[in-house]
Order: sequence, then structure tokens, then C-alpha cells
Amino acid sequence: MKLTLVIRQGKSQLIGQLKEIPGVLTQGHTLEEVKENITDALALYLEDAREDYAADTAGIISQEELEFA
Repeated sequence: MKLTLVIRQGKSQLIGQLKEIPGVLTQGHTLEEVKENITDALALYLEDAREDYAADTAGIISQEELEFA
């Protein structure tokens, strides 16, 4: 799976956001720092989403893990 990292200049740091998942944001002083931080931000976002989803199990008929290369 490919995602697009958009980086903008903020007031004091660079701001990174995933185009496909706008809720995933991070910041950093360098391009490399933003690229490293976005991975952590995505992991936290997905962890929160899993927890929210796990609370609502009514009506589920199947559940399986998928891996995207």
C-alpha cells in the first residue's frame, strides 16, 4: 500500500500529513524527521481505530487480518 506524505512549512516546524488519511499528522524540524514521525503517527492512529472498532462487535460475521505489501 502506498500513501502520500504532504509536507508544509509551519510557523516553527514542518508539518506532515497523509493525503489519504488526513487525521494522521506530525511535525518535525527536517524532512527526515517528519518522514520518521509520520510512521509513528500512522501506527498510533491505527491502534486507536482498532480499539474503537473492537468495542463495537455487534453483527460481525467474519474478521481476518490482511497484509498490504
